[in-house]
Amino acid sequence: MTITAAPATTLSQELLVQIAAGALDRELNRRLPFEEVRALDEQRFGALRVPAEFGGPEISIEELITQLIRLAEADSNIAHLYRGHFGFVEALRFQPRHIQEFWYRRVLEGKTVGNASTEKGGNALGTLNTRLRQDGTSWVLNGEKFYSTGTIFSHYTRVSASQEEGVDGRRFAVVATDAEGVTVHDDWDGFGQKLTGTGTTELQNVVLEDTSILNRVAGSHEAVHEAAFFQLWLLAVQVGIAKAAVRDAAATLAKRTRTFNTSGSGLTFKQDPLIQQIVGRMSSKTFVAEAAVLGVARIHDRALKAGLTAGTADPHYSGELPAEVYDAEIAVERAQITVPDLVLQVTQELFQTVGASATLRSKALDRHWRNAQTIATHNPIVFRARAIGDYEINGTLPEGLNAIGDAKPTAGS
Repeated sequence: MTITAAPATTLSQELLVQIAAGALDRELNRRLPFEEVRALDEQRFGALRVPAEFGGPEISIEELITQLIRLAEADSNIAHLYRGHFGFVEALRFQPRHIQEFWYRRVLEGKTVGNASTEKGGNALGTLNTRLRQDGTSWVLNGEKFYSTGTIFSHYTRVSASQEEGVDGRRFAVVATDAEGVTVHDDWDGFGQKLTGTGTTELQNVVLEDTSILNRVAGSHEAVHEAAFFQLWLLAVQVGIAKAAVRDAAATLAKRTRTFNTSGSGLTFKQDPLIQQIVGRMSSKTFVAEAAVLGVARIHDRALKAGLTAGTADPHYSGELPAEVYDAEIAVERAQITVPDLVLQVTQELFQTVGASATLRSKALDRHWRNAQTIATHNPIVFRARAIGDYEINGTLPEGLNAIGDAKPTAGS
């Protein structure tokens, strides 16, 4: 792939066109986008949020989300697989200086970090079976992760792990994907987002140095910020999917000459006012969803600034978090109740604009709905709606646990 030089703060339009042009073939033939990811890494896409004091462009979260939506419109799989990397870059803001210097330098070189946080089962809610233990001056990591989105494409992956016995909380270990003892499987079999590299990561006696171990304090600004940022990322990818559905509807109609004998108008589809109305609704819903997501991104920028101004990036900060810090979490949960529904409507209405030919496997127009639905299941909307209702009525702030896991048995179960 020929790579066109691009400004450090934006994605190359030429590269986006190339990514979009190959999206259908990758979907039909299940070809993982290694080449496309390599091109993005060479353009230093992953460095867009590196702070200026470390030599990065440090674009705002709103600017990043704008770029992400463009990438997701081209290929939602590729946009999604960078989620873990950018979450890692956000979390670095709250790490000690020597950790920041070590990892920001690698990100600026084009290195990327995948995600390996969730375990498939067998761990109790809020706990992890993956373990870190200290062995002299080194650390040893053992465990198995699933939903390792992006890891197969990345130079490193960030693994959540319980600390050694007797120590509360958890840590993250940043592990080279080609290190001895690391095995990454492409075994994701979901009906959507098939090419994100989501699957199993096995970790057997992986040896790490101190610079690869990152602390995480539950309830800290880092924890609140990254959790909300991760959800914002998924919403932005869904907006990109909706924009792709509108794009494909318009492109398909522009070429279609056949019409139905029951339409009564005899007009081509692109001239039929009823079909135009459907596309108009699709466009409107996409506009509203995008406006909501960019609005949430602006709130994230303000919330992060409020916390950093108060000194929350200091690893030893122990005061109460400014109230503004929680605005990002509240905003993203509100958007999660509505945006996925709008996007799913858009991807379903796509099939009302063409007819049976839209269902041909060779067109893979169904991938937009499948991808949107797969992402929407990451955070069940009913739980988000309940949390926001509790906040509105009782002022209860949303609270998360260290890890997804098996619920405690209840009486009679």
